[in-house]
This record gives sequence, structure tokens and C-alpha cells, in this order.
Amino acid sequence: MDIVQNIQLFNAEREPERLILKYRAMRLNPFVFLRGTCHLFYDRLPHELMLDEAPATWVCGDLHLENFGSYKGDNRLTYFDLNDFDEAALAPCTWELVRCLTSILVGAHSLSIKRPEALALCDRFLEGYTTALASGKARWIERDTADGLIKQLLDKQRNRLRPAFLDSRTTLQGAYRKIRVDGKKALAISDAERRKITEFMENFARDQPNPGFYQVLDVARRIAGTGSLGVARYAILVEGKGSPDQNYLLDLKQALPSSLMRTCGIKQPQWKSEAHRIVGVQQRMQSVSMAFLHAVMMGKQSYVLRALQPSEDRVDLSATVTAQMIEGVLRHMGELVAWGQLRSSGRAGSSIADELIDFAQKKKWQKSLMDLAQQCKKQVEKDYLSYAEAFDDGAFEER
Repeated sequence: MDIVQNIQLFNAEREPERLILKYRAMRLNPFVFLRGTCHLFYDRLPHELMLDEAPATWVCGDLHLENFGSYKGDNRLTYFDLNDFDEAALAPCTWELVRCLTSILVGAHSLSIKRPEALALCDRFLEGYTTALASGKARWIERDTADGLIKQLLDKQRNRLRPAFLDSRTTLQGAYRKIRVDGKKALAISDAERRKITEFMENFARDQPNPGFYQVLDVARRIAGTGSLGVARYAILVEGKGSPDQNYLLDLKQALPSSLMRTCGIKQPQWKSEAHRIVGVQQRMQSVSMAFLHAVMMGKQSYVLRALQPSEDRVDLSATVTAQMIEGVLRHMGELVAWGQLRSSGRAGSSIADELIDFAQKKKWQKSLMDLAQQCKKQVEKDYLSYAEAFDDGAFEER
């Protein structure tokens, strides 16, 4: 496989200014490269018997260490759960697992974790997953049920107020705010794009209970994530509950087909749009749906519209003190994956809970999966070296 051509073709239609940011980020280390090349991971994934015969479940599709985090649910409580569903699909449950295990092994170097410790972390993740799946009962993690580093994260959210969050993303000009265009979280937008987004929001607001909430104050092109950089994405500042300190920031992100569809042979249900797939699976798998989450259409293209929340954050594993604390986080991450699969079981072609419970009680597949994850780790690191050499030679420069 020609790695350079594969990556260039996949990203060919993306916006050049943000795409070059993606390419530069992917050059940093193999873990960021893994995050930015979900399509390549599944193109490379060996279709071994143990993968193809695993129960079909709903998966977020791009499971790695950075795709777990905190958010405020539509019941106003803060949860820790899976939080990225752009690649969501119906697939063998082991596809989700092998990508996350690979991310642990690939990310170990960046976290200064040696190979034996990384393998132990994988064991804790699988232990959490199989134990939770075998129980057959979907649970959740919020402030009162959390412990360790996750509890510390959720406790921090108590002090994260909207004015401080807005101050971090906007500048105050008199009595009104403007999005801070800093080249790190936001880029300037053309007048034509601004008019397009403003008109869309005006149409969207007409069907909402409080149209004035969505009055657009400012718009910028948003910079966020790695894999989705270059996709049409906007930060929208709206009136919310009042200027200047009760404004809201919204995220409007183009929805593209899942990368899993390039190689997954499982028949998918018919969704109204790609955005409806993303939002639909997220609502099935999360314990409580994220507040303010919509699948919308702008012209012929679908987008996911959601609020940017002060409560959104991730566990900073690099700042941990002990391996035991990291193991606790990985065990909970495994549980969250199992709970999401149980919660969405029996929906539109996914296996029922009894099949998942039976699968969890078998042992042979776990060793095979670990062997495969180590094989995938070696492939990712090999592909990264090829990419880094091509990047340094100018193959990914903006043209």
C-alpha cells in the first residue's frame, strides 16, 4: 500500500488551511498519527476469524485514549463517557476493542510507559470490558459514582463557570463578545460563509421554543481534534441567555461517511443522513445524551450541531502519579465500552445482550485480540515512519 497516496486521497476534498494543521499534528508522534488516520487503521486491519465472528454491536468507530471525556447531559448532570461518534457504525465488537488496545500500546511511549506496563494497562481495559459485559447490566459514571482520576476531573467541573469559559474563547468588546481568532482554536471566516451560517441559524431558530437564544453574534472556522481537521466546521457565538456572560458557543460540524464502511461487510441500517447516524448512535450508546445535540441539514449536506460546554474535558494521563491510578482509568474505559454496547444491544441489527454476555465469558478471543493489537501497533509505527519521511520531503505541503 502506498501510504502517502492513501492519506492524500482520503483527505483530498478537505479545506487546505486546516488540513495542513492536521498533517503537521500527525508528524508529531505515532499516537497522533493513529488519531489522524482512522481510515488507514481499518484499511490495514487483518480480517481474521476472531474479528469477523465476534458479535455485531454499535461502536463509536474511532476508539482511542483521547475519545473518552466529560460532558453535561440533557438532565444537567455531568458524566464521563465515550464522546466521539463521527465514525460510528454497526461492526464486530472486537473492532472497537482492537483500536483502543492499539492506542494504548502506541501511546505508551508518549506517556513514558514501558512495554510491560502498557501490556498491563491493556489487561485492565479488557478486564473492565469483559466483567462489565458479562454482567449484562449497563451502568454509568457521574460524579457520585466516579473514583480516582475520573472523580478528580468531574469534581473540577463544579468550578468551571460559563463566563470563564467564554473568556477563554472570546474577547469582550464593550457589552458584546467576539470569537477570538487565534489560529489555535479558531480561524477567520469569509463574508460569504458568515452569511451562510447566519441564515442557517435563523432558519433553525424558527422551529425552536426560544428563537432569540440562537441570535448569531459571531462566527469563525473552528480548529479542533485531529482526524476531522479540514472538514467544514464552525464555532458560532449566540445570544444564549444574555450578553455578555450568558452567551453560548455552538459547534457546527460537517458529517461524513464512517471510515469503517470501507472494509466492514455488515449491512448498515438506512439513516436519513450521516449526521443522523452520528447523533443516533451517540444517543443509543451514551448513558445520558449530551445536552443540545442535533442532526441538521444545511443545503444538501448534513451537520451535527451541539453546544460547546465548560464541562467538556479529558483525563490528563500524562499528569498521573502512579501506574495504579492509570490502571483504574483504563478499567473504567473498558467498562464504558461494554455498557455502551449493552445499552444499544438489539437495536437495528446489533446482537442482543445474551449474545454479548456469552461472548464475554469466552477466554480464547482475548489472547488473540492482544496478539492482533501488538501486530497493529507495529504496523502503525511502520506507517508513521513512512509518513514522517514523506512529510519531511514536502509531500504534504499545501499546494
